[in-house]
Parts: sequence; structure tokens; C-alpha cells
Amino acid sequence: MNPHFRYLVEAARDLGLRVIDRCNLTILEESGYKDLADFLAAQEVEIVASLPCYLEENVDAQRGNGVFEASIQSLRKLDGLGYGQPGTGLTVYLVYNPQGPTLPPSQGELEAAYHRELQVRYGIVFNRFYALANMPIQRFGSTLVSKGQFEPYLRLLKNAHRDENLDGVMCRRLISVDWQGYVHDCDFNQLLGLPLGGRRRHITKTMQARCKARPSLRPIIATPVPPAAAVPAAH
Repeated sequence: MNPHFRYLVEAARDLGLRVIDRCNLTILEESGYKDLADFLAAQEVEIVASLPCYLEENVDAQRGNGVFEASIQSLRKLDGLGYGQPGTGLTVYLVYNPQGPTLPPSQGELEAAYHRELQVRYGIVFNRFYALANMPIQRFGSTLVSKGQFEPYLRLLKNAHRDENLDGVMCRRLISVDWQGYVHDCDFNQLLGLPLGGRRRHITKTMQARCKARPSLRPIIATPVPPAAAVPAAH
């Protein structure tokens, strides 16, 4: 967690920007971050969180013992603050991706199953659901190469391409900000260290340009970054 995360969120919201937090649900239960959910709700931050299954044994087998329970507790906390509830304006999205070189199931069918099972089993509600295919990069890409599955998986992705999905690609309208504040056009390019427009640019420069174009927001440029909160910075 960047020690200036809250300052960044507040400054972006003051600019009228839509802010999405790719949230690791378990952090909301960690010491030093237990008020983070309240902060996100107060700032009306949209939350996108990964939950690979609605069954405890599957999640813990994949991510470690106790991860599922902590994730459920965090989702309950968010629901209690109004996330996922009609009329609150607080949205939480859950994300699923398969673990191997396969395509995810039908998003609509899987979303219906998540809504049903999380509501019945745990009383949890959420707004929307995304089923994503894995990009063959980083550790997953290396695993595919070592198993001789890289080229077959690329063919699978290519054959599954649909032009009608292009309008919904998030990097056409949104930016991704890494933990150090540098801007990328999507999460995958962030992982690969590829900056937006091919040139490394910090979010402060982007925000300053936005402020200069809107005179009423210019005082934000001169606002100093507050001292880092006394909480762990590595999560």
C-alpha cells in the first residue's frame, strides 16, 4: 500500500474524477487498515475485487488458509457501509479468472451463480461481476512456456476474439495508477512496466495539467503531500 494512497484518492475526487480501487479484500481486515473501508465509502470509491470462487475450500486451496474468511468479512463490512445496495451510489465489482490456460465460463451464468451463492450462504450482495481471461505474461506466461502451452493458449485467445467486446475494454476510457503513482493505460501494461504513451509519467503531472485547465481547482496544485501515515507500506 502506498503511504500516500488516501491523499491521492482525496485529490483525485476533489478533481471530480472517477476513482476505482483494485482492492485486495483481505487488507480491509489487516491491522492499520481496518478503517480503510470507511474511507473508501466516504470518498465514493468504486471497488473491484478478485474472488476466485464462492466456496471456501477452493479459495483457500488457491490463495492460502484463511483468505476466504477474511474476504467474506471484508465484503460484509463493505455491504454494511452501503456497497452493493440500491440507491447508495457505492459500487463493488467481483472478478473471476480461471487458474489454467482456459477461457472463463459464461460471464452471465457465473455472475448469476455468484449472486445466488453469496447471498444464500453469507448474505452478501454486490453490483456487477467480471469473468476475465488470463493474459500470458509474468509468472503465468512463464509457466505456459515451461509446459509448452504458450502458443496453444495464444491461439485459444485469438480464436475467442470478438469485435463487439472492444467498446467495453477499460483502457479506452480509464488509466491505471501503480503503487508509486505512475500512469499506465491498463493493468497488464502496468505489470509489464509499459508507461502510458510510451513515456513514464507520474499522476501528479496529470493532475496538475487537469487543475491548470480548471481555474477553480488550481489551489490543489499547491497543496503539499501530507506525511505518510504510520502504517505498513508493503502489502
